[in-house]
Amino acid sequence: MKSEIYHALSQKEAKDSDVQPTGAQQAEAFVRAFLKCSTPRMNPKAREDQLQRKAVILEYFIRHKRKEKKKKKAKGLSARQRRELRLFDIKPEQQRYSLFLPLHELWKQYIRDLCNGLKPDTQPQMIQAKLLKADLHGAIISVTKSKCPSYVGITGILLQETKHIFKIITKEDCLKVIPKLNSVFTVEIDGFISYIYGSKFQLRSSERSAKKFKAKGTIDL
Repeated sequence: MKSEIYHALSQKEAKDSDVQPTGAQQAEAFVRAFLKCSTPRMNPKAREDQLQRKAVILEYFIRHKRKEKKKKKAKGLSARQRRELRLFDIKPEQQRYSLFLPLHELWKQYIRDLCNGLKPDTQPQMIQAKLLKADLHGAIISVTKSKCPSYVGITGILLQETKHIFKIITKEDCLKVIPKLNSVFTVEIDGFISYIYGSKFQLRSSERSAKKFKAKGTIDL
């Protein structure tokens, strides 16, 4: 500290002020001379008063914090890119009903757990409400009504659901794409049959949990 203050004065100024770099008295004399040179317009009393009230900063600089670069989050594929890559297409060799029977068994156990067990005295309305918000992948569904007569009677395991369609694999190992619009579907489990009105069911499976469905649905066929 003393060395830095000493070099802040030129050799001529130090000589004129009779300042020496070593010794306690010499250091004090040097500081007083330095302050006198730094504040020539201030009288000794005011300078002394100023020193008693607050510290004198001889050197100060602002340290700028380095901004850390935020790591860019990896962006997932868009819906268009997924379609172009055909990620969700079921290959022909995989279109076999027997391959998805274990999925159906898992789905049945999932629904039983969701409904706290399917007992004979369980209210059908409660099962209906649970199914409308449940994940239906693996359920066996049937088309009971449709504006297109060729869809009526199709039954199979639900493999994929989008906002507007169901993809079903039948016992004949045929993959069917059924539009929800203007169709009525039934879902059966342990003797309980629930009806799904496709026109009121045009939601993604992930969106149904927050959807409020009416107790009675209608459809114009």
